[in-house]
Amino acid sequence: MYCSKCGKEISGAGVYCSSCGSQQSLSVAGEQKSRVVAGILGILLGSLGIHRFYLGFVGIGIIQIVVSICTFGIGGIWGFIEGILILVGHFNQDAQGRPLKD
Repeated sequence: MYCSKCGKEISGAGVYCSSCGSQQSLSVAGEQKSRVVAGILGILLGSLGIHRFYLGFVGIGIIQIVVSICTFGIGGIWGFIEGILILVGHFNQDAQGRPLKD
């Protein structure tokens, strides 16, 4: 299990993160998302916000679709740049606080 605030691994069934002290919910367990998959999705389909949906950031994904439609596709550069930033390690965790695997 990983801390939903700092992303550090929590040993055992801790209710509080030993690193940052934040209280944890027990529903944070799950599969880690891939940094490479998220980055490639951002580069190829960033104008549709697919990489944000993959990482669990649904609201930002919808905003990216709206921006791309309103700017006739020019706003898609936002997703392309985010894809590159994900690949170089600027984004470290998904929407549930789990760190991205390499």
